[in-house]
Amino acid sequence: MSRRPSRWIEGWDPEDTQAWDNGGARIARRNLALSVLSEHIGFSIWSLWSVLVLFLTPENGFTFTAGEKFLLIAVPTLVGAALRLPYSHAVTRFGGRNWTVFASLVLLVPTTLALYAVHHPGAPLWLFLLAGATAGAGGGNFASSMTNITTFFPQRKQGWALGLNAGGGNLGVAVVQLVGLVVIATAGDTHPSHVIAVYLPLIALAGVLAAWKMDNVDAVRGAPGAQREALTSPDTWWIALLYIGTFGSFIGYGFAFGLVLQHQFGATPLEAATFTFLGPLLGSLARPAGGRLADRYGGARVTLWTFLAMAAGTAALLAASAGGGSFAGFVAAFTVLFVLSGVGNGSTYKMIPTVFALRAEREVTDGQDAVRALARARRLSGAVIAIAGAVGALGGVAINLAFRAAGGSLAPALWSFLGYYALCMVLTWAVYLRRRPRPADVTAPAPRQATRV
Repeated sequence: MSRRPSRWIEGWDPEDTQAWDNGGARIARRNLALSVLSEHIGFSIWSLWSVLVLFLTPENGFTFTAGEKFLLIAVPTLVGAALRLPYSHAVTRFGGRNWTVFASLVLLVPTTLALYAVHHPGAPLWLFLLAGATAGAGGGNFASSMTNITTFFPQRKQGWALGLNAGGGNLGVAVVQLVGLVVIATAGDTHPSHVIAVYLPLIALAGVLAAWKMDNVDAVRGAPGAQREALTSPDTWWIALLYIGTFGSFIGYGFAFGLVLQHQFGATPLEAATFTFLGPLLGSLARPAGGRLADRYGGARVTLWTFLAMAAGTAALLAASAGGGSFAGFVAAFTVLFVLSGVGNGSTYKMIPTVFALRAEREVTDGQDAVRALARARRLSGAVIAIAGAVGALGGVAINLAFRAAGGSLAPALWSFLGYYALCMVLTWAVYLRRRPRPADVTAPAPRQATRV
């Protein structure tokens, strides 16, 4: 392992236990910490409009309808999903450090546009949609960060590392909502610019720290056509469909929860903000736990039981929203769903490196070169992480559009979510748990050392 200018590390191999113990682990953890910081801020900016819409009330001069507000929070979700593939490719081309610097500093664009928009209540809807669209850049950070971090850690530790990286990023959804709560509670619901102002110095700080302390590693460079090859793998699409159910739920519910409370239960901005941060907070904290459980018991098993529990949680939502509705029951059931989606995010992502690592083992058994097979597995894992992340984020768009179309009753939207969770249960069992010969079986728990940090 050697260094050259521009903080590139050549010969990076985290599976080399001697190199890992002699400094590799320290380098990986440093890059993980700074990756979490950048991704965390990215998620906050991505979900910024889920907070700002709480301020867009007639009393403040804004005349947007409920449907227009749901559209406003759906746009950043859609753009963030679309950017995940190019962001993942960019980190393999420019390096993890270099791209993290850019991906952090570019967030100054959506924050500046948002600052302008909220100071002009009479501005047309398209201006707000443009500001929301640029906030989608924060969603792209996830794919580049995950692709980068998966190259830093050995396969036996990737459930923990990817879960911590993603969970720390996901916390950005809860934190920006907590910032919104503090602003509303202290300054009232007439100062949305205060929420935005908190993030301007943090964006600059993340960019500077990434430039100063992060590294580029040659292992992150993808072979030409890695994403194209990943697109031909059935496992890519099975996992992407599962990730729609887990991450799509997390981000979709995170963006829509406050608006649902306002328009279905008549909650004030303060009441909505009081409850919206708790679910994303617990869901984000649950993501590393999902990765840990998957390291120990197998990603497919944990994912199956998670979808079963999410289906039960959705049934509880249906019961809580029936008739006059139970506000407390609705909030409690939604919070449980956030936690379960976090667990499912961690377990589903753990399946990705495991699938391709086991496929590489089979290729080696069939006589292929071990180094080449493992390198290919890593490249494909990084590509599938990006593809699954992009497709999964589209689930958030679907959730917001379903709530928008539901109008006065949440039941049609909730029944559609329940049906999708049932489909994911069947898919997980049929593809990854049913006992039949497969090129990759992700049901077996990892070795005992995989549970150690």
